[in-house]
Amino acid sequence: MWKPPDGGEKWFCGECGSAIYGSNPSHPDSVGVRMGTFDSDPGIRPTVRQFVAYAASWEPLPDDGLPRFPESRHAPGASPL
Repeated sequence: MWKPPDGGEKWFCGECGSAIYGSNPSHPDSVGVRMGTFDSDPGIRPTVRQFVAYAASWEPLPDDGLPRFPESRHAPGASPL
């Protein structure tokens, strides 16, 4: 675990150093989990799509009707696209 000056916690794999999950003290009800950490279906589904401004052009986002945010949904003044 690493705790940067902003107060959020970042957790990494002890074997390879890959990012696993992180938290934001401003939003204690949310945890960001990296999808690559799952070996199988986690049984939960996303409720929003964040950072869509950085989506890969060669892999279109699914047309699933979820709210989409160009940056973080927690950014000041953030509103869905």
